[in-house]
Amino acid sequence: MSYEQRVRQLGLELPAPPKPVANYVPAVRVGNLLFLSGVLPTRDGQLIATGKLGQELTVEQGKEASKTALLNGLSIIRSVAGSLDRVKQIVKMVGYIASAPGFTDQPPVLNGASDLLVAVFGEAGRHARVAVGAAELPRLSPVEIELIVELHSSSSLQP
Repeated sequence: MSYEQRVRQLGLELPAPPKPVANYVPAVRVGNLLFLSGVLPTRDGQLIATGKLGQELTVEQGKEASKTALLNGLSIIRSVAGSLDRVKQIVKMVGYIASAPGFTDQPPVLNGASDLLVAVFGEAGRHARVAVGAAELPRLSPVEIELIVELHSSSSLQP
């Protein structure tokens, strides 16, 4: 089954790729590697939640925010690569979690995005990862993720 089909089978709908809010591009391709800029958990240009984990938001709310950020990331990958089926491997994810003092559950928050990557890409979705607590994130976002993705060369397209 292709990754595009798996997205549909999971009942997911990728949004339009989010537009940059400053002077940067959503992704840069270098050879077969795609480096995504930081992606926030937005829908229709609006954050789905604001605040810090362990203060205004629970771990479950943080997981949902990380899933939403990842869906935005997948839409960026699709827009640059032409199809999610061009993905060969999710190489690395870095997640920044806006954390109240004493909050140490950043890894479970980021599991929302990690679990979704594996659900979509199977073994190719298993990735290296860093979950970092942050004092503040842009626009009071609870999470921000960045990805490094390896793409198939155009002559070897295969999910």
